[in-house]
Amino acid sequence: MSRATKIVATLGPASSTPEVLERMIRAGVDVARLNFSHGSAQDHIDRATLVRDVARRVGRAVAIMADLQGPKIRVGRFVGGVATLVAGQPFILDAATTELGTSERVGLDYKDLPRDVKAGDTLLLNDGLLRLAVDAVRGHEVITTVVIGGELTNNKGINKAGGGLTAPALTAKDMEDIKTAMSFQCEYLAVSFPKNATDMEMARQLANVAGEPWRHRPALIAKIERSEAIPVLDEILRASDGIMVARGDLAVEVGNASVPALQKRMIRMAREMDKVVITATQMMESMIVNPVPTRAEVSDVANAVLDGTDAVMLSAETASGKYPVETIAQMAAIALEAEAADDVTLEADFMNKTFGRIDQAIAMGALFTAHHLGCKAILALTESGSTALWMSRHNIKVPIYGLTSQVVSQGKMTLYRNVRPLLIPPHGDRDAALAAAEQLLVERGALGSGDTYAITCGEPMGYPGGTNMLKICRVA
Repeated sequence: MSRATKIVATLGPASSTPEVLERMIRAGVDVARLNFSHGSAQDHIDRATLVRDVARRVGRAVAIMADLQGPKIRVGRFVGGVATLVAGQPFILDAATTELGTSERVGLDYKDLPRDVKAGDTLLLNDGLLRLAVDAVRGHEVITTVVIGGELTNNKGINKAGGGLTAPALTAKDMEDIKTAMSFQCEYLAVSFPKNATDMEMARQLANVAGEPWRHRPALIAKIERSEAIPVLDEILRASDGIMVARGDLAVEVGNASVPALQKRMIRMAREMDKVVITATQMMESMIVNPVPTRAEVSDVANAVLDGTDAVMLSAETASGKYPVETIAQMAAIALEAEAADDVTLEADFMNKTFGRIDQAIAMGALFTAHHLGCKAILALTESGSTALWMSRHNIKVPIYGLTSQVVSQGKMTLYRNVRPLLIPPHGDRDAALAAAEQLLVERGALGSGDTYAITCGEPMGYPGGTNMLKICRVA
């Protein structure tokens, strides 16, 4: 596989049979996302088992990302499941009522809304399709006027323009879901609506405690969805292993026009801080019902790839859409074309840069040498995957193979841009490990007679963070 950008696909009713999932993995899925906003704990456990069984049969590493629901900032339910809101008409959001809603009033799942808003605020419903102006707050009632109307169905989301809702990032349901996710040892845990580093630190502590029976510690992805997260992106990144540019809720809070520049900034920051980054939401939305994407969607995916994102994500397109396999194939083709047009700027990346760690300096040296020598591949023998992560932060046309004896490290590396993770048996002897790595790549067809490659490892072998050797080799 020559594609560097990874594909995250959400599983759902359209993609939960072994036959469809196998076709999706063969088409290019690298990470399977389990959306904990839907389904029971057993549903997610069953899907995780299915992903691992099918991936093993196909012979590809596929990681699992458990995506927490986060706070339910939603309206309640309506008589008949839907109400029509008319521009200029009053509409009341009532935190106390348990009755089914109408076009005049509806209940709230988020009971603290009256405390969080005041007259003059703007509320956006259903991903911003409907707009309400807050006129007053009276006890448990938020009195509004409909600015932009339309149909509103059960349990649609509420956002406040500019942010400011106080709902905690981790709910009681999320805490139970973390235990479920740790029971099948997901490689990635995505946290919804974090406002600061503390939210991520709490999620990490809960995940580490829940994962202790299996000695498992997942990587954490912060979903950037709140306007409050933007000023503290730096601290959120430091507390996380990566971020997701979650453009849906984020766009509703900060405005659509602000999102493209924020996307570029977030991708750049993540790469500079050696974190992974996923670009998500409506990337191939039209393919939920159509067999081909729009030209705008093609450009959207390509621009995210050119910005340097590690992965692009599909949501309803693969969870409930009519063409899950075709969507993945189209996304993979777009990524390949964009990558072919991308420039390598290693010299500029390294200019005025210093390295405080030996293993990081070795990783950078491998990139520079492999690029200028025209190596066929870079092989990183790594316990934790850190060496491969550092290499993946820089754009290079040479494929990087992360070779590890740790299954968890293999899973985490599936998300790193331009890294192909492979399992190898543990070796205590350096020369035996180097020979086994070359043989594995030859057997896979990645290296052939006469090919030059760079290889990094640590001596003594088997210690995380111990990479201290770079060697240039030629296949006999």
